[in-house]
Amino acid sequence: MIEVKDKKGGWILWSTSLFFILLIIACSQAPEAPVLDRYQFEKPSHFPEPTYTFRNNQVHEKGFKLGRRLFNDPTLSRDGSVSCSSCHLQSHAFADTWLHPMSIGVDGREGKRNAPPLFNLAFHKEFFWDGGVTHLDFTPILAFENEVEMDIEFPEVVARIQRHPEYPRLFKEAFDVDEVTGPFVLHALSQFMLMMVSADSKYDRYIKGDSKALTSLELDGLKLFRQHCESCHQEPLFTDLNYRNNGAQRTITDFGREIVTERIQDRGKFKVPSLRNIEVTSPYMHNARFETLRQVLDHYTDGVTEQVTIDPKVFADGKPVIALTSDEKEKIIAFLKTLTDPGFLSNPIFFNTND
Repeated sequence: MIEVKDKKGGWILWSTSLFFILLIIACSQAPEAPVLDRYQFEKPSHFPEPTYTFRNNQVHEKGFKLGRRLFNDPTLSRDGSVSCSSCHLQSHAFADTWLHPMSIGVDGREGKRNAPPLFNLAFHKEFFWDGGVTHLDFTPILAFENEVEMDIEFPEVVARIQRHPEYPRLFKEAFDVDEVTGPFVLHALSQFMLMMVSADSKYDRYIKGDSKALTSLELDGLKLFRQHCESCHQEPLFTDLNYRNNGAQRTITDFGREIVTERIQDRGKFKVPSLRNIEVTSPYMHNARFETLRQVLDHYTDGVTEQVTIDPKVFADGKPVIALTSDEKEKIIAFLKTLTDPGFLSNPIFFNTND
């Protein structure tokens, strides 16, 4: 009960008390603020729509954690020595290091191409340097069965998982299945890889409205990048997802995209890589030809030569198309380093744990 002693003071006391009573009631009835699921895929606001078929495989915590465990399990290779993470290290944007220009598989076998980084895969339609796989779910099969990688038939991978003392229970919890089958193995691995979203670099903060995110040097580099590089490395993914011959091979011995399409006009063409996190993914190009970003830019200004399928964006009229001074190259490199995403490179969600 609220005691009213006089008209003036009592009215103030009553109205003030009523306000707080109504406020308490309103707060008690208000819905709780939604809690974001750290294991749920979210499209960055400035990215295009994803191409992955989430309707068939929505990311959830148990599926993601199961995929993470599979990704890090060397027993899924023929001799138990190599896992997916052996060649795809988080600290290097899930690429290999410069110590292994061509990644090392079972029995110490050396691969034939540089292992590409893994991120923003939900926005790609084709995978690997030559685009030989057209759906993310099927990419692990090639790694399992490649003789210089894990060298094991995929049905045997599934059988090993089924015989494992813990995996069947984890698949039951994640997918409500009583038997481990190939599609669910692939779905689990995809859930882990789909969460590899890199979209919080200095560049991203600048694009989303932080005018102070980039220095004047980096802004100069961005302007030069847009003038000379963006026709192939389109923002915000920093790739046009196309296939081009940029002259990285002095003599074409790896036919690249032609192996997939069987079209001679695709000889020596490879998928344009994303430049995100480029600072930590050395060496560069499918053949790991260049160790530094400066060497890459020097190639485009001075090293590209005539080839039958050379891309006209990099070589035309008997000479390289791109012309840059030494100072301009340094500015572009300064900008490229703003594409590094430290949060992605150190996100504990990807750490190798068995929880």
